[in-house]
Amino acid sequence: MLNKQSIEPNIAEIGNGWLKSYNLDYKLEQNPLNSEIDKALNDYFSKNGGKGGNRPDVKLLLQDKYKNYYPILIEYKGHKDKLVKLNKSNQVENSNSKNEYLFKNISSYAVNGAVHYATAILHYTSYTNVIAIGMTGYKDDNEKIKHDIAVYFVSKSNFGVGQKVGNYSDFSFLKKENFDDFIDEVKKLTLSQAEQEEIKEQKEREIDISLVNLNNDIYQNEKGLGENDRVYLVASSIIATIGVAGKVAPLEKTDLKSLTEIGYRDGDIMIRRIVDFLNEKNLPRDKQDLIVRTLSNTLLTENINKVTNGETQLKRVFIKIFDDLGFYYKIGLTTDFTGKLFNEMYGWLGFSQDKLNDVVLTPTYVATLLAKLTRVNKDSYVWDFATGSAGLLVASMNEMLNDAELQIQSPDELIQKELKIKSEQLLGIELLSSVYMLAILNMILMGDGSSNILNKNSLTDFEGNYGFGQNDKKFPATALVLNPPYSANGNGMNFVETALNMMNKGYGAVIIQNSAGSGKARDYNKRILQKHTLLASIKMPVDLFIGKSSVQTNIYVFRVGEPHQYFDIVKFIDFSNDGYTRTNRKKASSNLKDSDRAKERYEELVNLVRFGENKLNIFSYKEYHEGHIDPENGADWNQTAPIDTEPTLKDFTKTISDYLSWEVSQILKQRDDNEGK
Repeated sequence: MLNKQSIEPNIAEIGNGWLKSYNLDYKLEQNPLNSEIDKALNDYFSKNGGKGGNRPDVKLLLQDKYKNYYPILIEYKGHKDKLVKLNKSNQVENSNSKNEYLFKNISSYAVNGAVHYATAILHYTSYTNVIAIGMTGYKDDNEKIKHDIAVYFVSKSNFGVGQKVGNYSDFSFLKKENFDDFIDEVKKLTLSQAEQEEIKEQKEREIDISLVNLNNDIYQNEKGLGENDRVYLVASSIIATIGVAGKVAPLEKTDLKSLTEIGYRDGDIMIRRIVDFLNEKNLPRDKQDLIVRTLSNTLLTENINKVTNGETQLKRVFIKIFDDLGFYYKIGLTTDFTGKLFNEMYGWLGFSQDKLNDVVLTPTYVATLLAKLTRVNKDSYVWDFATGSAGLLVASMNEMLNDAELQIQSPDELIQKELKIKSEQLLGIELLSSVYMLAILNMILMGDGSSNILNKNSLTDFEGNYGFGQNDKKFPATALVLNPPYSANGNGMNFVETALNMMNKGYGAVIIQNSAGSGKARDYNKRILQKHTLLASIKMPVDLFIGKSSVQTNIYVFRVGEPHQYFDIVKFIDFSNDGYTRTNRKKASSNLKDSDRAKERYEELVNLVRFGENKLNIFSYKEYHEGHIDPENGADWNQTAPIDTEPTLKDFTKTISDYLSWEVSQILKQRDDNEGK
């Protein structure tokens, strides 16, 4: 019965009493910096129609010895069992699998409420680290008040999910003389590689859901926008709201005034913010001009800046984009963000079915597979001759950054290496202007690898040089990752030949239509083998691009610069069962399910290609075969494991048994026929 009795006023009085005794102005009435926090919470409540409970019980803004500010949010609940509600992954459970807020948890549990408000601050302010505190209380059998306190760290570094700092007996860790030691403890919090991957996968599912909602909203409610306009609006809104710390403030909703005077329209304001951002990023002038010119064609049109009921269409769409997506790119999620965006919006772009097959983008886990198959590391130079949204480059970049973090011990050296990876070790080429802008946006979001994303025809207009700033210098590619347009010559093997022939060493991995290896690209294949070695041929699941395209694909892996010899071993792998189950249900929370050790299968595949049959574990010799191809053939790349046709004693016994059973049935049938006469 004690748990049923709320003593919330008592708990609040105790907590606030501590704060007063520590000389902490827990109401923050005199602190002007608090207005940004209040504005963030107002924006959050506006977005959610007032749902999500009341404001935090206590808001603080404390500063450590390095002059860094930390918002502190405290929630009180007067029941013993209302401290925190966790999910199966031991995370604060504030949303479900459909990315819908669980407002009951948020309003009922102290930590859940505090963490929820903390994520709103990450979304709507420039703060990247927030302390969320929950305190509950109850009366024991002697009517004496007991309490529990749990402290969580909600940060860009943990993707906004929150990590537990610890349990405390009071708030004295917030006192000025104790706060620096507390922050030192907070800074020791880390996420394991497995935890990071799990959270990234979770956030990627949330992004998919948010993009579906955004797509439906804009498509149904925002009329008069051309196909490319919708893509450019999303790109513009995101670039304008990224900002550069201490240099360019992120564009806020209130910055758009919906005025009609030229130079002060919402489009003018957004373009100026984009120009400021690009200048601070030190992008080459001709690249800046190209981006601004392309986006201006949408942002400065009369219709989108027309004021109706006190608001322009541009401002309305900007608010939707920021509310639905802003949180994810503000927490620095390194995913193929615009690949997901494109896969949701590609239906707007009006491609024919053939062209649609050409621009369908590679799933993130397959992009990572291609990067691993090319043995990407921190010193690799990776390029993609049909970049699309740059998803393959993003996957490669993540592999390179992970390797750098493992190999480099000096923090300063690591920062310099990360900058070099993003600015010098990635290059992509994309012909379609609408898709090219998505690639630019993707690499800007990654922080910024966009300098060498080129809007060119990689077959006719590219000679292997850096795109900007180092035009006279060859890009020293050591890894090719590629998903070429399948309608091109040889199903796209012309792209493979061109790219490999510009490389001096390294590896290439290409996912391509299966028929390229069985005759459709015979001449290209023969020429490729005169200079390069085919290491592996991997048959991918037929439903890999379900809902987008319906072609059977293979991955071909090459070693650069070594002509293929007849006796070179080629690894043929049937990867039709990759462990994933795919559906194409529009209302499903996830259309990809790990149903049979998918992650382990992908890891084993990489090891099989590199090390051979001694890495067989999940797969068997029915799916793995080491064989040879004829370099003069060009149509024998899609072999399967040979079937063992030598009969066994068991086979013989079964055959005799079947024959005797048939003989007996025939005798019985003949007898029945004779008796019936």
